[in-house]
Amino acid sequence: MRAFITGANGFVGRHLVAHLIDRGDEVIGVDRDCDVTSPSSVRSSLELVAPDVIYHLAALTFVGDSWKNPVEFTRVNVLGTKNVLDTARDVVPGATVVLVSSADVYGVVRAEDLPLHESFRVAPANPYASSKVEAEHVAHEAFRNYGQRVIVARPFNHVGPGQSVQFVIPALVSRLLDAVDDGADEIAVGDLSTRRDFSDVRDVVRAYRLLDEYGVAGEVYNVASGRDVGLLDVANELVARIAPGVRMVPDESLLRPVEVPISKGSFDKLREVSGWEPTIPLATSLHDVINEMRIRRQP
Repeated sequence: MRAFITGANGFVGRHLVAHLIDRGDEVIGVDRDCDVTSPSSVRSSLELVAPDVIYHLAALTFVGDSWKNPVEFTRVNVLGTKNVLDTARDVVPGATVVLVSSADVYGVVRAEDLPLHESFRVAPANPYASSKVEAEHVAHEAFRNYGQRVIVARPFNHVGPGQSVQFVIPALVSRLLDAVDDGADEIAVGDLSTRRDFSDVRDVVRAYRLLDEYGVAGEVYNVASGRDVGLLDVANELVARIAPGVRMVPDESLLRPVEVPISKGSFDKLREVSGWEPTIPLATSLHDVINEMRIRRQP
């Protein structure tokens, strides 16, 4: 299997590359060397590689930035998806495209709605999520109008070694490690009242490959753990592991304009088609994140 990955140097992309190679696939990854908003750039890459499957990960992903620059999020996440799909249909019409969307498309939900299934309505609560809904629409149009083999993955929150400190768990780990180094007795935190469905990134990329093998064209699949965890519980666990006794102090600058209070997904559809289940517990993910960040800080 010859796989082509956009956004290959990102957090998820690096783990996907490693997983595919481990499974015996031939992997060609691009990142900033292929501008997905440029049809000619995408075309030259696909003509050179002629892949069997395209994993489209390239996107702007940090929700906080999307309020500051929603137009750029639309340009990269929506136009980029259209360019990849249009060009793939022309250059490698038989290739599967696995489009990575986001569970953020569900928006604010009630506890009684959980766990969320793929048939649940979408109601994006931030510009990032809106761009992902639009990208999904592009994918569905490619399937309906042209019969293109495109499969949409909706991952819920994922975590693991190598994730940017823009995201909540590595951000907390980084602040706690700083507190240890500086002898500080407190760290700044955002809203820790929310509950999230966390999967390990290594489980997530395993799901992406299985979707190429077993996913049904035109369908959407949640990638989730099926359980929700309080961010406060996660933060307390990190404090206990890294800097016992450090206090967490709310900082208004870390709050978002709109916050999703709770999120939990069903992975029944993915399991039924591929047999996938999450295998790595959150405790292991936290351990690996802490260790990787400690190594990253070494001189």
